[in-house]
Amino acid sequence: MTKLSVNINKVATLRNARGGNNPNVVEVALDCERFGAQGITVHPRPDERHIRRADVADLRNVITTEFNIEGYPSPEFCDLVVAARPAQVTLVPDAPGQITSNAGWDTVAHADFLRPIVERFRQAGIRTSIFIAARPEMAEAALAIGADRVELYTEPYAAQYAADREAAIAPFLETARRCREIGLGLNAGHDLSLENLAYFHQTIPWVDEVSIGHALICDALYLGLRETIGLYLKCLE
Repeated sequence: MTKLSVNINKVATLRNARGGNNPNVVEVALDCERFGAQGITVHPRPDERHIRRADVADLRNVITTEFNIEGYPSPEFCDLVVAARPAQVTLVPDAPGQITSNAGWDTVAHADFLRPIVERFRQAGIRTSIFIAARPEMAEAALAIGADRVELYTEPYAAQYAADREAAIAPFLETARRCREIGLGLNAGHDLSLENLAYFHQTIPWVDEVSIGHALICDALYLGLRETIGLYLKCLE
C-alpha cells in the first residue's frame, strides 16, 4: 500500500501571512490524519517562512501517523531532526533562500558529504530518504551511502504528463525498478496532483509513500480538506 503524506507547509504560509495562529498547523495536521492521511510532512527552512522550528516541536508530540521532516542537512537542521525523532527525514539539496525544491541530489558527487549525515540519523533510529532525480545510478549511490529510501523528484513527470504520459513516466519506472531490485525503499513527490497521481501509482504501485502539499492544499480550497484527502487516497487504491 502506498501511503499519502500531506505536506502542510502551505498551511503555515497562510498562517504566517497574517500573524497569530490561524490556521493552526497542529489542528490541520490532526485533521489530515483524521481524514485518512497516513503521514504528515514539514519542511522547516532557515528563514521559517512557513514551518517554524517551534512547529516541529509541537507536531512531534501529537502526530500518530508517520512524521516526515524534509530539508537541507545543515548542522542546525540535523540537530532539529535528531531532537524531534521523526519516523523519517528526507534530505533535499535546497539553498537557504530557495522557493521550493527543484532538483535532486547528485548522490555520487556528494557521497562523502551525505554519508556521515545518514549515519547520524541511522544511529538515532530515524529512517533516511534522499531526494533524487529519476536516474538509476543516483539510487544505487544513495544505497551505498546508507539511505533507507529515495524520493523521486517528480516535477519532470508532472510537466510532461499532459503531452505524453508514457514518455513522462519512463525514467521513473526504470529507476523504480532498479530500487526494487536492490532493495531500496521508494518515495515520490513534487507536483503530483489529482490529474497525474493515479497513473503514476498504477504504473509504479510499489511506491512506499507520496508526499503532496501544494496541489493538495490548492484543491482543498475548492473541495474541502476531507474531500480532497479522500480523492488523493482513491488515486492510491
